[in-house]
Amino acid sequence: MIGYTLPAVLSVPAVVAVELCWLRTGLFRRPGYWISMVIVVAFQVLADGWLTKLSAPIVRYEPDQLTGLRFPFDIPVEDYLFGFSLVTLTLLLWLRGRKTT
Repeated sequence: MIGYTLPAVLSVPAVVAVELCWLRTGLFRRPGYWISMVIVVAFQVLADGWLTKLSAPIVRYEPDQLTGLRFPFDIPVEDYLFGFSLVTLTLLLWLRGRKTT
């Protein structure tokens, strides 16, 4: 479980800490951010659901590297954590870059 789950779980508080303690862009207070996250998750469910469906997977994970929790369409829950961290950190760095230029 440590192989994929631990970094996925740690990535979320790490990205939140980067925003709250270092970058301070105010991203989490913006309604547009939360709307964009809903859109991202909706498309993530479609794409990830197709890629990881257990009946015919395109992407395979080592079972002992995951919690085994999958929702919906056989999507490993760890993918949502990494998705949040990836999109959020990208937006945070984008906003920070705009302030320094």
